Amino acid sequence: MTKKEKVDFTIKTLQELYPTIPIPLDHVDPYTLLIAVLLSAQSTDVRVNQITPLLFKEADNPYDMIKLSKEDIREIIKPVGLSPMKSKGIFELSHILINKYDGKVPQSFEDLEALPAVGHKTASVVMSQAFGIPAFPVDTHIHRLMYRWGFSNGKNVVQTEKDAKRLFPKELWNDLHLQIIWYGREYSPARGWKLDKDIITSTIGRKTVLSQYHKNKKPAKN
Repeated sequence: MTKKEKVDFTIKTLQELYPTIPIPLDHVDPYTLLIAVLLSAQSTDVRVNQITPLLFKEADNPYDMIKLSKEDIREIIKPVGLSPMKSKGIFELSHILINKYDGKVPQSFEDLEALPAVGHKTASVVMSQAFGIPAFPVDTHIHRLMYRWGFSNGKNVVQTEKDAKRLFPKELWNDLHLQIIWYGREYSPARGWKLDKDIITSTIGRKTVLSQYHKNKKPAKN
């Protein structure tokens, strides 16, 4: 298959598997999405979705959030990890949103990435999922699969994002990054990977990945 044929096959398969695409993090508006994505750093979406209802019951907007102390926020979000840094970021960015943006989440990468504890990936998620602006946030699933599929060299997420944006049509970025995440979780995980269930990788995957998979696969016991 040519590179274009591989890309087309991947898009077609993902669209067939995920015609409707749920957003992994529960939220109701740009602010709650921003906070949820910030909390998801080095945590799981499942755990974040367990904690955000507790936090948002106390404060689901920047005006109520700054009524809490950093310690109050930290106590609520402890289970997601990195709570000192995250609580500080939530508290400080809420102040900035009020003082600089009338309590609203800005709709530009530059402004979002200037907020405390908000990096490029978090900004990309908010831009794509809250505002519908084309972006391609790269998480561990996307980084892993872009390498397995031979679409990127796997060196770093910055290069993976560049390769994804180069290969995939811009109008599909917002859907594709979510479709790849769900595909990675359900069909091509880092652990417990079963190649016979991974139709995309088994069809177009990087030869070194496939050969390594077969090399490491333990024979079935009789």
